[in-house]
Amino acid sequence: MLRWACGTWRRWRDDRICRRYAIPDTLWQLTLARFPFLTWRTSEDQSRLRRLTTLFLARKEFSGAQGFVVTDEIAVAVSAQAVLPVLNLGLGLYDGFVGIVMHSDAVVAQREVIDEDGIVHQFEEELSGEAMHGGPVMLSWHDVDAAGVSDSWGYNVAIHEFAHVIDMVDGAADGVPALRDREARAAWLSVMEPAYADFCVQVDSDQSVPIDPYAAESIDEFFAVTSESFFVDPGGLHQAMPQVYRLLAGYFGQDPLAAPPGRNLASDGRAALAKQSA
Repeated sequence: MLRWACGTWRRWRDDRICRRYAIPDTLWQLTLARFPFLTWRTSEDQSRLRRLTTLFLARKEFSGAQGFVVTDEIAVAVSAQAVLPVLNLGLGLYDGFVGIVMHSDAVVAQREVIDEDGIVHQFEEELSGEAMHGGPVMLSWHDVDAAGVSDSWGYNVAIHEFAHVIDMVDGAADGVPALRDREARAAWLSVMEPAYADFCVQVDSDQSVPIDPYAAESIDEFFAVTSESFFVDPGGLHQAMPQVYRLLAGYFGQDPLAAPPGRNLASDGRAALAKQSA
């Protein structure tokens, strides 16, 4: 009885938030037009994507670094892409952080590592995004904004970083999201570990690879890169790594290749974009 009451209250609260902070139709259509991979969904999934994007916006705090101004357009663009991986998993996977820091472009971070001999090495690393345990999530707007073009080669910085957030829910960035039990974890690793090992061999031998070579950095990066490819270039990932594709489809509860296109929402959005620009 108590569980039912709590569920009813949460639905009432969420409905109230969605009514009060509804994303304007024009802005939503523009977002879909700019990022066509968001439209590879049924009408029901489209409605849920919009609802969860609204709730995500209500729960998170956006801030701009070095004077960068986060507009509604930017916040909705980031949020819709962040929500895509958890469309059928729920926003609870993102409860561990609140802040999202936006930069206008990639940033240079100072890094320091200690090698096996105890020698400290300092270097600079250019970042278009970064996710830390407990937050915040950092993103380059330049890269997020280009997601409607970069999807052709499977690149999406927002999905990549939020895949890291999902990976870290159980406390470890190890390329394995929180699963129901040890058997599920073993089944996951039985697919991902050999796929990762094969991929590293291809990268080390300078072979042409189907996804970003950065995935060879570590198995957690392999999970993040294959996840972004799954959502924005599913055909490419399925052709190159069918077992990985099926594993991710089972985990995320989505199959971008099978989802019926339904109404051409991207065309609707382009029409709205043209009208706004006129």
